[in-house]
Amino acid sequence: MKHLLAPLDRLDDFDEVIDVRTPLEFADDHIPGALNAPVLSNEERVVVGTLYKQVSPFEASRVGAALVARNIAAHLDTTFADRRQGWRPLIYCWRGGTRSGSMTTMFNMIGWRARQLDGGYKTYRQATLDALESLPAGLRYIVLAGPTGSGKTRLLNALEQAGAQTLDLERLAAHRGSLLGAWAGIAQPTQKGFDTRLAQSLRAFDASRPVFVEAESRKIGAVALPAALLTAVHASPCIEVHSSREDRAAFLLQDYAHLFDDPASLKAQLQRMIGLHSRERVNGWLALVDGGARAELARELIDRHYDPAYARSCHAHFTQLPHALRLEFRPNDDDVVEQARVLLARLDAASSAA
Repeated sequence: MKHLLAPLDRLDDFDEVIDVRTPLEFADDHIPGALNAPVLSNEERVVVGTLYKQVSPFEASRVGAALVARNIAAHLDTTFADRRQGWRPLIYCWRGGTRSGSMTTMFNMIGWRARQLDGGYKTYRQATLDALESLPAGLRYIVLAGPTGSGKTRLLNALEQAGAQTLDLERLAAHRGSLLGAWAGIAQPTQKGFDTRLAQSLRAFDASRPVFVEAESRKIGAVALPAALLTAVHASPCIEVHSSREDRAAFLLQDYAHLFDDPASLKAQLQRMIGLHSRERVNGWLALVDGGARAELARELIDRHYDPAYARSCHAHFTQLPHALRLEFRPNDDDVVEQARVLLARLDAASSAA
């Protein structure tokens, strides 16, 4: 079977990548662009695993083989019914074992030029971890720092529209990064899924051009940033984004509108701040929610929670922040892309003069 193995670096040689793991394994993480065609369902994998532990490896193999054969047959009648002769799929499972080997063998018997990923998903996962260790140091970052509500993410998006390279960690994490930062109706990726998204983004950058990135904590919601990226970003030059208090409050009212529209959820999240703030203060915020005082609550959160947290965190970690370029940003205006272009021109002029 060794002649049917293909290394990870030949991924682009194939017409399609097929992940034969269970839907749960696939949802946890997978090679970008892979098609999930499970040879065992979530429940069937549990059955086979239980047989292996409680009865015997032979019985598990016998039952598993029958299930795999039936599921591959079903995929041939449906998922792969329209694949042409000469089709070249790369097939993988957890570690390049029986599940992917079974489909690879059958596909080659049919006449397709199927290959099995050597080492399976485990090889891909290790390559992702290696990339997250090595790639960050090879890029130049410009960090957008500034307190919550100053519009850093909006500026980052505007810079992208203006042609700059940007690394939007909050988009990759599906979370705004703050305690109230969960995206409405959208679950965060798993840690493995986030790592895959991040590695894919890092590989796509042109190392000769700077990458703009927002200052973030070690964790964005439930996912953690890799140490190598944090080290590189923390030592990078900064732009400190400033907006007026009223602009920031108005921005928060827009950005967190889904929370303000769901008072019960907002109150539940505010109650999680007990410990960071006194019960008396949090109760005051809850009263503002009950009274519909959105603007006052936004200003309170800026003054009492976000600004002190920013002062503690950013100045402790971002070593170049004392030398940051100051940017007065109007996050609620319609000309944010033009503001981004002016910033890029300003940076180009400073670079030329240096």
